[in-house]
Amino acid sequence: MTPRRIRVLWGLLLLPLCAAAGGGAAERSWRDFKDVTNTSFVEASGDRAIQLSIEVPAAAPAVFAAFTTSDGFSSWAVPVAHVEFRVGGYIEASYDARAKLGDPGNIRNEILAYVPDRLLVIRNQQAPPGFADPELFRRTVTVIEFAALAPERTRVTITNAGYGAGEGFATLYKHFEWGDAYTLAELRKRFEQGPTDWAALEQRRAAAAAAKTVEASH
Repeated sequence: MTPRRIRVLWGLLLLPLCAAAGGGAAERSWRDFKDVTNTSFVEASGDRAIQLSIEVPAAAPAVFAAFTTSDGFSSWAVPVAHVEFRVGGYIEASYDARAKLGDPGNIRNEILAYVPDRLLVIRNQQAPPGFADPELFRRTVTVIEFAALAPERTRVTITNAGYGAGEGFATLYKHFEWGDAYTLAELRKRFEQGPTDWAALEQRRAAAAAAKTVEASH
């Protein structure tokens, strides 16, 4: 799994999917995604909240199902997903197509509250091995709102709140600001281009890795 894909997950599963490890030569920013709007704010307590949104070309029930059903979530976010949709239920996911439910390396988020087709609130319970500051991230909560703008158009807003003071929170904030923006862009792409073909994606990654190995040997 590449650092880019890890960040995506922790941007989403908030998932946000999604994570504080890895990095690239170029500085990444939510501004890399032109369709994403940033309305992040500082809470009355002084804590910060990431708040990003995007318009998706689909009806609100369909977009809501993309987060709250196993088939919906695995159609764009991860190849392996299981959603137990109820208050106190969970979203469990992995980018490893060979993963099984209950594996210690899976990402697991508890469902705290929801309003059908309008609202989903989650909190991370289990981060993958190597994730930086999982205890800090568990102090945050993620709210996903679905606002119907037209019969086939929905604004999705992700608010990841509870970022306190200190270097650890600052690092998490920076990565999730980018990761949540990436997640929203991928969600929009799912409804513009269709479900992700995970097998084909893995084949392309393997071919690219093989080409790099050959290039490095010359």
